[in-house]
Amino acid sequence: MLADKLIEHKLEQYKAEEETAEKTGVRTKPKWVSVAKSVSWRMVGTIDTMVISYFITGELTMAISIGSVEVFSKMVLYYFHERIWEKFTSKF
Repeated sequence: MLADKLIEHKLEQYKAEEETAEKTGVRTKPKWVSVAKSVSWRMVGTIDTMVISYFITGELTMAISIGSVEVFSKMVLYYFHERIWEKFTSKF
């Protein structure tokens, strides 16, 4: 029952957003799109960081350690950057 209510509420919210988008001509991306983009971009970025770290340190374990730390911090930063960017660019 609770799950049904939550799904119904989400569908109503989505429908209202679609109606608003049709009236205004402005569509915003759902938040999950920003999450998916941040994950895929971080995969590329982390591999790059690990390769560069390996060339600088010459140690594979150090390169993996550096890549492991930066992947989480940069995913969070990118998500917030994307949401802020969407807020400013949706007005144009």
